[in-house]
Amino acid sequence: MAKPSRIASSNEITASSTRELLNQDLAKKVRTAYTRIEERGMAACLFGSQGTCCKNCNMGPCQIIDGVESMVGICGATADTVAARNFGRIVAAGTSAHTDHAREMVRGFIATAKGQTPHEIKDVAKLHKMAQLFGIATEGRDKNEIALELGERALAEFGQQDGILTMLKRAPEKQQKIWKAKGVEPRGVDREVVEMMHRTHMGVDQEYHNIMRQASRCALADGWGASMLSTELTDIMFGTPVPKRATIDLGVLREDMVNVTVHGHEPLLAESLCLAAEDEEMLALAKKAGAKGINLAGVCCTGNEILMRRGIPVAGSFIQQEMVLATGAVEAMVVDVQCVMQSVAQVVKDKHTDIITTNYRAMMPDAVHIQFDEHDSYASAKKILTHAIGNFKKRGPHYIPKDKKFDVVVGFSHETINYMLGGRFRQSYRPLNDNIINGRIRGVAAIVGCEHYKHADNVHEIIAKELIKNNVLVLATGCAAQALGRVGLMRPEAATEFAGDSLREVCETVGMPPVLHVGSCVDNSRLLIALTEMVREGGLGNDIAELPAVGTAPVWMSEKAVAIGQYFVASGAHVIFQDLPISGAKKFSEYILKGLKEEYGACWGVASEPLDIAKAMIAAIEEKREALGINKKKERVLMDMAMRREIEAGKGIGGAGCGGGKH
Repeated sequence: MAKPSRIASSNEITASSTRELLNQDLAKKVRTAYTRIEERGMAACLFGSQGTCCKNCNMGPCQIIDGVESMVGICGATADTVAARNFGRIVAAGTSAHTDHAREMVRGFIATAKGQTPHEIKDVAKLHKMAQLFGIATEGRDKNEIALELGERALAEFGQQDGILTMLKRAPEKQQKIWKAKGVEPRGVDREVVEMMHRTHMGVDQEYHNIMRQASRCALADGWGASMLSTELTDIMFGTPVPKRATIDLGVLREDMVNVTVHGHEPLLAESLCLAAEDEEMLALAKKAGAKGINLAGVCCTGNEILMRRGIPVAGSFIQQEMVLATGAVEAMVVDVQCVMQSVAQVVKDKHTDIITTNYRAMMPDAVHIQFDEHDSYASAKKILTHAIGNFKKRGPHYIPKDKKFDVVVGFSHETINYMLGGRFRQSYRPLNDNIINGRIRGVAAIVGCEHYKHADNVHEIIAKELIKNNVLVLATGCAAQALGRVGLMRPEAATEFAGDSLREVCETVGMPPVLHVGSCVDNSRLLIALTEMVREGGLGNDIAELPAVGTAPVWMSEKAVAIGQYFVASGAHVIFQDLPISGAKKFSEYILKGLKEEYGACWGVASEPLDIAKAMIAAIEEKREALGINKKKERVLMDMAMRREIEAGKGIGGAGCGGGKH
């Protein structure tokens, strides 16, 4: 079991721009999360960290010690029951965050189909593909008519009470049979969150295996339901991402422009601001204020969304949000929902900057509220930008780190990977599968999730470099993706600098980085589709559990990360974290870390140090390669005429799944 995490100090910051800024007198006056951690001088609660603090009723809170008869809950709840309930509630909270986000995207999609927004249906091919999945006729119909029916069908799945979610049909057939046999097929998105909360209420579900079955069903409603709907409909509306070069880090702020940062998770707001920032009226207003124009920059996952679709630069990730404001160069930080620290309003208290909240769900003391109206989004965006422009002349002392911009190549959606490997007419995952089978690529690893202050901020870098050095292709989302972008791993050149010989050969041939930016945290559903396509392509088993694939969210902060981890585990993908709140319950820990594998073909793992996480991921990949019988590099087969005739006669050559000597 992993030892408790220690708290990182500010002198362990590896991001050069953050270090440079913190050394300025301007930033030294700002109290940041690093300051608060150092002032607290105390570690996290041991009972809470181990998952054995129960506060689900007013008889407690009860601190449980496993195996001590007098230290069960007042109601008699054991450590295993309490830890399972707490874990289930984390999954429910994470799922609810993705669900509420997704519901707003679907509502915006419907409004767009009705012509009530400035947006349009851009990816008609994906629209038709999704319509087919939902059984919606497309022949001879206008794209907006199809989109409206799709949006209404999708919205209905949130409140659906019976049946199963449509997106489950996209999973490998064997996976679907496992879910059915285990009774974990999600019926409706909202229903599973409500039932998870009910089961973990005092005096309801008290058997940890049963609690975890609902946790799996709830998480699957996120990954194969809400998140997948959000990603697919967002692509249809704003365009499916394609590779593009962009820049990232604090240096993207501009001295001579109105700097507006967009922070949160809902792309409807950010996309509307992007359109309004190009409006002649807004540009004229900015110039009248003395600025050359409006510089939009992203923060956190909204940053990922506009980065991969529009190439708009990202100023900072979750742990940099205070640093972005500490520059004194931002006229407004526009926020919607999730991962926005309350401290941001205090960071700007003596500055010209305003924090502008835009969502009725997410208010903040000392912030300016301008409600974003999805049905009049362009007017809302112009009102927000007008307010920001008004602050430009008030800008006082400021500091933008010089030459602190890093090149990244982003936009690797499932469709992009498919096209990139096979071209327009032969789109296929065959080249990826072939290179995994022949050993040039050992496997695929996902590095996802958050950043926070418990650990030095090079955790993602250490893991990724170890993986690609060992010829493992890395896919990244969320703030983890930004962390890897800041250290130069999302450039094609990184393959030459850091990847093992055979992965480098593949990357250089295709022209791609060894670490692929796949999107925001809600876009982890893209990874589910990619894994499914690898199964469908053949040669690597019949379900996700057989693939040489593994994931980690090593520096998880948000409950969403645990929901993501659980839907990957329940889908058959092994997941490794640095810590989980389960260690205080022996039987439950054993079940999470080993027992789940018997049910879903995958389980959770925990490792304390980043290098240990990377090694555990490589070991998991090797275990799958061994089971598939592909753990020896296949040499290229040069076929003579007799061998070709043998193929034509249908006898074939080579081992199972070898692709008929293509290697």
